[in-house]
Amino acid sequence: MAISRGEVLHVARLARLELSDAEVERFREQLSAILEAVGKVAELDLSGVEPTAHPLELSNVWAEDEPQPSLDAGEALASAPDREGHFFRVPPA
Repeated sequence: MAISRGEVLHVARLARLELSDAEVERFREQLSAILEAVGKVAELDLSGVEPTAHPLELSNVWAEDEPQPSLDAGEALASAPDREGHFFRVPPA
């Protein structure tokens, strides 16, 4: 399935991206290739395949949640460009 230039520009506008003509063409080709690959997967008979979130059996993938020493406020704020007491100072939104 080929993606049109207009579809690339539509997606770019939704993502608030400004693309050059060369970028539009490159992304059009790349997105078309991705959809072609997905289309090939859609042709496969997957009726006997169990749904899964990961292709391999995983166990104990998380480290134990053990308390560890952390930085004190002074160390954490040492390289802050602007601070107020024990807090980072940021511009208002």
